[in-house]
Amino acid sequence: MPRIPTPSTVADAPEASRPLLDAVAKQLGSVPNMFRAISLSPHALKGYLDLSGALSHGALPAATRERIALAVAEINRCGYCLSAHTYLGRNLVRLDDVEITANRNGASNDPKADAAVRFAAKVAGERGQVSDADFVAVKGAGYTDAQVIEIVQHVALNIFTNLFNEVFQTEIDFPVVAPRRAA
Repeated sequence: MPRIPTPSTVADAPEASRPLLDAVAKQLGSVPNMFRAISLSPHALKGYLDLSGALSHGALPAATRERIALAVAEINRCGYCLSAHTYLGRNLVRLDDVEITANRNGASNDPKADAAVRFAAKVAGERGQVSDADFVAVKGAGYTDAQVIEIVQHVALNIFTNLFNEVFQTEIDFPVVAPRRAA
């Protein structure tokens, strides 16, 4: 059961959040519970959407961004984010079940994406305390400094949503996917 009241509709959200939620609805076709819950703080919603929007125009492909989100959600045992990103991975960027399983295990079947997902999993799991070998591996796969920065920022963005959804127990409004491994 959610720990905070999730506005039932965009009209029920704080006035300053409504245009932001309308933009989410335009982009996604609906407004998932997480966005409506975050909307209780218009500044938090704007900050999340601004960072997410900026990163969507970055150098990492959408499929790699979803792969990272799946790996981080599994590490942090966030059922809401696993459910959402499994749905988005399948339906928006066309990841198959084998790839989604690899991503949840902190890897990828695509060699270049594998380096990014492994690095992201290390950043999330080790709280940024990656080794020189980890850094050399992601750079050796062809990622630029700017792309490595974006990988770290995607990890941070996903950790925010993982923490938010776990703290506030956001009701899952996607086909449910449960975390498998211990944190």
